[in-house]
Amino acid sequence: MKKTAMILMLAIFLVSFNTPAYAETINEADTELCDTLKYALINSLREPVDQAIADIYKDDEDAPEGLTWDSYDTEILKIKQLYGVGGAYEITLKVYPYYRAHISYGEDVIVVNADGEVIDYEHLKTYPSVDFD
Repeated sequence: MKKTAMILMLAIFLVSFNTPAYAETINEADTELCDTLKYALINSLREPVDQAIADIYKDDEDAPEGLTWDSYDTEILKIKQLYGVGGAYEITLKVYPYYRAHISYGEDVIVVNADGEVIDYEHLKTYPSVDFD
């Protein structure tokens, strides 16, 4: 009887001090969580997008030097899941390359996979270059 009472008291003691742990996502960014995830995804694809922009404008003689792009000005058009949950993904982005103080030079659609490889790209529009001389 003493053994059973001791086990019961030990069980009550252990259960009473069991503090549940609640997990909560902590967002330490200046944007809502959804926007933060969007920008994180876009920024993780910076190298392949840079490569695609260089390829798109390499033969454009009028293209200004130093074309770049920003994640906040990039749209995610589509995320295609290829092989089911946890499989490969293709991300389609609409990118607006610019030069100098955010002077737009074009619009491009770039398709990359989640591994950071350029799958396809399409140049949509070129804006006239502004000369400041």
